[in-house]
Amino acid sequence: MLNHHKKLEKNSILLLVFTLVAISVGGLVEIVPLFRIETTIEKVSGMRPLTPLELAGQQIYMRENCSACHSQQIRPLRDEVERYGHYSLAAESMNDHPFLWGSKRIGPDLARVGGKYSDEWHSAHLANPRDVVPESIMPPYSSMKEHGAELHAIGELMKTYRLTGVPYTDAMVENAYNDAMAQAHVDADATGLNERYGKKVNVRDFDGQRNMVSEMDALVAYLQTLGTLADIKDYELQEGQKN
Repeated sequence: MLNHHKKLEKNSILLLVFTLVAISVGGLVEIVPLFRIETTIEKVSGMRPLTPLELAGQQIYMRENCSACHSQQIRPLRDEVERYGHYSLAAESMNDHPFLWGSKRIGPDLARVGGKYSDEWHSAHLANPRDVVPESIMPPYSSMKEHGAELHAIGELMKTYRLTGVPYTDAMVENAYNDAMAQAHVDADATGLNERYGKKVNVRDFDGQRNMVSEMDALVAYLQTLGTLADIKDYELQEGQKN
């Protein structure tokens, strides 16, 4: 056996051929099964598409390039899980286009920031980060309170997202503007919004200004959803049953 191996090592052409054969076999073993299953993303209960207001907030998040300083990807490592919470699941970002995982952590990871701080904290932090985090180097975004959120064309954006597989229904698209306005007003009738997106949707005045739906409302609404949609306990139970 060793003599045959010596022949392989001394003949560069023969070594190249066998290397290519080994890579091809290994590649087929890894790739072919993926074409025989409907999806590689495990279903996680609780997941839903973003509401129109949250989607508008996500657009602002991308516009300001927040992913350049904040990641949205908690790796399954002990130190990350202890600091940020349960590791990120593939299902949690399947509706994001593009993905907002990020690669730097100049600021903390935001994958599970939803519900961690109050709306008032987020508004103050965005207006002037150093008021709540003295060592922060993040620039202020106080102007977001003065600018109204772009909501009139949000339905068209949802149509585009639907082409990529995001499960927006006709009813969601048709009621996009009204749903966005309802979510940002605590005294609004949110019955339709809850019917379309579920009862766990945050409905309130996010930035403390009752006279308008601002960019701050939209961005805070988006941040407050991060990491809150997936039912982690149900996922852990399913994984435990598999093992």
